Amino acid sequence: MATPAEWIAGARPRTLPAAVAPVLTGTAVSAHAHGEVWWKAAFALAVALLLQIGVNYANDYSDGVRGTDADRVGPLRLVGSGAARPFQVKRAAFLSLGLAAVAGLVLAATTAWWLLLVGLAAIIAAWLYTGGKKPYGYFGLGEVMVFVFFGLVAVLGTTYVQIHHNPHLNNFRYTGSWAGAIGVGAIACAILVANNLRDIPTDREVGKMTLAVRLGDANTRFLYIGLVLIAVASLFVIGATTSWAALIGLICVLPLGRAALNVRRGDTGRRLVPVLVLTSNGELLYAVGVFVGLLFVG
Repeated sequence: MATPAEWIAGARPRTLPAAVAPVLTGTAVSAHAHGEVWWKAAFALAVALLLQIGVNYANDYSDGVRGTDADRVGPLRLVGSGAARPFQVKRAAFLSLGLAAVAGLVLAATTAWWLLLVGLAAIIAAWLYTGGKKPYGYFGLGEVMVFVFFGLVAVLGTTYVQIHHNPHLNNFRYTGSWAGAIGVGAIACAILVANNLRDIPTDREVGKMTLAVRLGDANTRFLYIGLVLIAVASLFVIGATTSWAALIGLICVLPLGRAALNVRRGDTGRRLVPVLVLTSNGELLYAVGVFVGLLFVG
């Protein structure tokens, strides 16, 4: 029986900034347009956090039963380490995804019912990342789906549910929200790229053909650096379309720059674990900077 501390570790709390960042960014753009709705922002945050936890448990379960996590470098895996039985982790995944669906239902009921389709797609994508007969994470599509759901959908969705009912914002072009979605999505992808870069040897051995395995070590490192540069560039677009105060988000360059240097110099294995932490912190600082800039300064 896994301990409470092991269940918390299995939820991978270090990945949760990837859920918080898009909600902060989308809410910041809404607030700049004087359309913020705080209770909807809270529900959007609940959806994002529960989806992230759900996909983490689902990944733990699916990789564990396939044996992918039997010999890995990095944080605890509940199934792979034997700390919890597969059915327990699977149940935790379903519980998290189910609660996310409930919170999403509230947003759909008070905004637009077609959002239910978006939520259903997000839940299916969460499970099929490493679950099912042909998980897309094993075919190099993980980064694409992370960009779509933890970048575009999360940021634009957070903005939409808040400003949808404001008549004076009907012509709002979402330019800042799009830029934020691209920036947040790029950093979220960078987290996965760093994770898969670290796991290239073990993933290749078990036939998990992630994008990193397909690109190879050197090209994956260039991809990581490119994603960081895209994220930084997006901040200038947000500033140009909303307020230059959004450039407070450039504080993210401190951890992201250090992480990029570590990737560029060729760190491997356990030495890439700090890169994951730095990238996650960079994503959170990106969003917090934009939020503070647009809400309190701009």
